[in-house]
Amino acid sequence: MKKLIIEWRHLDVEGETCNRCYDTGENLNQEVKRLNRALQPQGIEVEWFETKLDDTQIPQSNTILFNGVGIEDILNIEVSQNYCDSCTTLLGNETYCRTIQYDGEEYEDIPAKAIRQAALKVLGIEEATKAPAARAGNSGCCCGGGGCC
Repeated sequence: MKKLIIEWRHLDVEGETCNRCYDTGENLNQEVKRLNRALQPQGIEVEWFETKLDDTQIPQSNTILFNGVGIEDILNIEVSQNYCDSCTTLLGNETYCRTIQYDGEEYEDIPAKAIRQAALKVLGIEEATKAPAARAGNSGCCCGGGGCC
């Protein structure tokens, strides 16, 4: 069976993490389940693990690696940072944390669609696009059913 190994790096303070890292973790957990449902019948397994970081490693926090490669090196993602109230509360000092620019928007967490897109790209699998539904004349509805978007 072919494997994709995903590493999620995030701040950990006595078992707690900040809100944006928490949201990324939730997105990752759900997306790995979804990917495995779709890919295991094709002989592909997706596994993930977490690396807990301390306050000296904040620049690495809220990072996802796919087979050791950062998501920003797989997709067209720009990394920046902004003030993080949640980390500031956890750490007791003003903290700036990682954000990403993806698909024309800024995110404080890493969205599920970016996780899915990066995983499929690393595996060499083309993601189904919305273009065929749009060509069918239903105003670009992604499910093809019309009126649902």
